[in-house]
Amino acid sequence: MINGPNLNLLGVRKPEIYGHTTLADIEAALRAQAAKLGYKMSFMQSNHEGDLIDAIQAARTASAGIIINPAAYTHTSVALHDALESAELPVVEVHLSNVHKREPFRHHSYISPQATAVIAGAGAQGYELALAFLARHLG
Repeated sequence: MINGPNLNLLGVRKPEIYGHTTLADIEAALRAQAAKLGYKMSFMQSNHEGDLIDAIQAARTASAGIIINPAAYTHTSVALHDALESAELPVVEVHLSNVHKREPFRHHSYISPQATAVIAGAGAQGYELALAFLARHLG
């Protein structure tokens, strides 16, 4: 699971939009869910685009799939798009809020064309839905 800028502030930053659940809470829930499904998960968050690209490239040979919330980079990063394309893995793009109900600049995603599925607006539960989808997709 790869998380982009400002997601380290979940639970504190704009809880009316992003909720009160912290990133640590989400990771704990996903670790438990992954174990029940027979998977291990790795987690990373960075406010730096290059670190996210490095994580995607590492996942290419170390992971069966990627769950990513690129946060603001969703709308700006061709580099993340290209890294996900090169990874050749199933990708689930997650957004806590419904980006389509927000500012117009948030309506475009450079990530979605590389995603197997996109989950937006389900809050922290979106990550759990992403993991369930990815596990079923992987068979």
